[in-house]
Amino acid sequence: MTHTLAIGPYNDDEKQGLTRDLSPIYLDGPAGVADLDAAQREAIKAVAYKGHHAFGATEMDLLPNVGVVANYGVGYDAIDVKEASARGIKVSNTPGVLNDDVADLAVAMLIMQGREMEHASAWARSGKWAEQGEYRLNRKVSGGRVGIVGLGRIGREIADRLAAFKMDIHYWSRSEKDTPGWTHHADPVSLTDAVDYLIVALVGGPDTEQFVSKEVIAALGSRGVLVNISRGSTVDEGALLDALESGAIAGAALDVFLNEPKIDPRFYALDNVVIQPHQGSGTVETRAAMAKLQRDNVLAFLGAKDLLTPVN
Repeated sequence: MTHTLAIGPYNDDEKQGLTRDLSPIYLDGPAGVADLDAAQREAIKAVAYKGHHAFGATEMDLLPNVGVVANYGVGYDAIDVKEASARGIKVSNTPGVLNDDVADLAVAMLIMQGREMEHASAWARSGKWAEQGEYRLNRKVSGGRVGIVGLGRIGREIADRLAAFKMDIHYWSRSEKDTPGWTHHADPVSLTDAVDYLIVALVGGPDTEQFVSKEVIAALGSRGVLVNISRGSTVDEGALLDALESGAIAGAALDVFLNEPKIDPRFYALDNVVIQPHQGSGTVETRAAMAKLQRDNVLAFLGAKDLLTPVN
């Protein structure tokens, strides 16, 4: 009987790797755990998890012998780590392998928003370039002032890239980091007040819920642009929408939202927002690396070895 449960929307390539290495039982979501028979549930020692539906105490208690929940992705806010730790269950994630892709997308969205690339492309494609002449002037990005909320692995990669764009880099983190002269701020409001662009690179979860508050958004001002590649929960989305609709801030570029993929329809009416479908790590190469790291964490646990990337 199999000792592994794979929960979530795995694609064919990911399933091929899971089947080859672990021969798991597949479930579409955590609700399916209750449908397994008692013998199946008792045999499970490891869970490979992918998705944003909550996996918490209820699911863990249905799997009395589970010892690890290996998450697919760097963000593990769907997994109740506190409840896992209380039961002696280890949790892992897949950091590092997706840093480049997420940082690349953050920079691309920043430039896309500032240079109005979506609208300029539509102008050319519609024939207006030929009929009405050049597209309107937009905004220089290089040399601007940028603030990064969360200077972890991904935040650092973003800052390194923007340094090449000659940007004046500011950041918030719980403690001051060793940087090449970047400016640390003790709170997010003072950070935001000092910059033109604010990039959110926080981890998700209760500790960062609405960390980018109404007050932080207001501090951006009418020239300010917010970029979010972390989790939708890190930003007060209602306050952000109000600011975008009223012109209190200039715009936003967002890869993450509350209630994905059924995002607030108010976003669709805004022409000052770049919208992406949560594809920060969405390259063939990186998703393959994430899948392998997840499998390797499960294999390490089943082989009585240390997890490669433990969370708790």
